[in-house]
Amino acid sequence: MDSLPRRNQKKAQAVRLAYLVTHPIQYQAPLLRRIALEPDIDLTVFFGSDFSVHGYNDVGFGGADVRWDIPLLEGYKHEFLPVLRDLRRITRLSPLNHGIFTRLRGRPGEPGFDALWLHGYANANALHAMLAARSLGIPVLVRAESRLPGGERSHWRRSLQQLYLHLLGELVSGVLPIGQLNAEFWQHHFGDAIPQFPMPYAVDNGYFQQRSHDAAPNRSSLQKKLNLDPSRPVILFASKLQKRKCCADLLGAYRLLSPAPGIDPHPYLVIVGDGEQRSALEQTAQETGFQSIRFCGFRNQSELPGFFDLCSVFVLPSRHEPWGLIVNEVMNAARPVIVSDDAGCQPDLITPGVEGEVFPVGNRDALAHALRRILATPKTAQQMGQRALERIQSWNFEEDVCGLRRALAAVTKKIAP
Repeated sequence: MDSLPRRNQKKAQAVRLAYLVTHPIQYQAPLLRRIALEPDIDLTVFFGSDFSVHGYNDVGFGGADVRWDIPLLEGYKHEFLPVLRDLRRITRLSPLNHGIFTRLRGRPGEPGFDALWLHGYANANALHAMLAARSLGIPVLVRAESRLPGGERSHWRRSLQQLYLHLLGELVSGVLPIGQLNAEFWQHHFGDAIPQFPMPYAVDNGYFQQRSHDAAPNRSSLQKKLNLDPSRPVILFASKLQKRKCCADLLGAYRLLSPAPGIDPHPYLVIVGDGEQRSALEQTAQETGFQSIRFCGFRNQSELPGFFDLCSVFVLPSRHEPWGLIVNEVMNAARPVIVSDDAGCQPDLITPGVEGEVFPVGNRDALAHALRRILATPKTAQQMGQRALERIQSWNFEEDVCGLRRALAAVTKKIAP
């Protein structure tokens, strides 16, 4: 739904909110449209780059040509900032823009902004914007995916981060935790000095529920395309085929499901995605001798619900996974999920034995055991999937808007929470 007509009805005293983000992001566009519907929040989104609006080569997807098939710019006010540097990918120094101070202050004849909201904090644009906002007396809200690191991070890197976050604490008025681990990160670094306003990492639940529902009548067609026996369960992996996504661990666990050497496991393994590890993973799959593994390549946003509907269980075995929004999406299809204990979403979305299972990252035996538990009977998977759908219902955009409103009420005193 386009929010422009309602936006025109906004009152003069509405909070003018600037949102700065690197580029249009497919997960965020529906949330921005929802925020734009608030009659007392006058949202303007500032982008550093437009590369995601056009077709581009995604290194994470193995150089695949990515062109998102959902609207990225409709339904909310937005501007692309003048560019100093744009590598058409995200780094700490790209995109790099100018004009941030001028836009926050307001053009001649228009008021300045009442608050600045940032997605991320560890890039040059974000630091530039925070310094500009401080000089203008504009409060800053930060939302990010960060969580406390494991023991693998070097001492000097931790010290550098601590120093930077100390500086950040002088510039930030509030943070918007996406979940439990992110809240613990902010508490560790800022304590009670900077207030937290939870803003859950959510997807467009209605979209994915509807698309999954609509995919059901076409399930047999997709089964035929993939040469799948409808009577056998399906294990699904859908993500970039990168090392940290640990698809190799899933392949290893899948081998353990074989009832005897040289015999295929009963469930199929369907792998959706592309990336630098695809060739190696295909080679590993070929070496098993199994005929029950399918590689489906990159699939766009609108195609994924068909695969969610197809599967009996979804697996995200990632290491160092900040969140894993694909888990939100699959839960909207009423499917159980197995995640590693290194996935950021786990404490908030997956309770072992309830919405799915959790296994120690890298432990293939434990992953295989989790698969056996969920696939023990069709009823087991179905019941867990229903509980997953019930759980994700409350992890939604309405909660995001409530969190944002509480933050804006606290730092601007201009609207009710």
